[in-house]
Amino acid sequence: MAIDGIEGIFLSTHNWGRAAKFYKALGFELDFATDHGSGMLRRGDGPYLFLAEVPKNQEPQMQLILSVANADAFQPDASIDVVTPFEETHYGKKEMTVRDPDGRVLSIQAPLAG
Repeated sequence: MAIDGIEGIFLSTHNWGRAAKFYKALGFELDFATDHGSGMLRRGDGPYLFLAEVPKNQEPQMQLILSVANADAFQPDASIDVVTPFEETHYGKKEMTVRDPDGRVLSIQAPLAG
């Protein structure tokens, strides 16, 4: 079973308000915001952007989020470097992380039911 596609992009930022304003100016619409400096923006039915504020001493990061329909049925090729296997998250998904050949960590998410 292969991935279904790009689900979203996770971006950390030093200033949630400034980052959200920037992406809204590019045409994204706010889907929701939390009370702790994070939120999701969308543009049509394309991948979402999830922004999360981090302390100034942390370097802002970007992480690609891929999707699969069923975590139990997804078996990555043996050549894939699995960093963490699928685990349930506090935001209602199962998530696995993998490392690409250049060292970037990618997230693969599936619905809890899958």
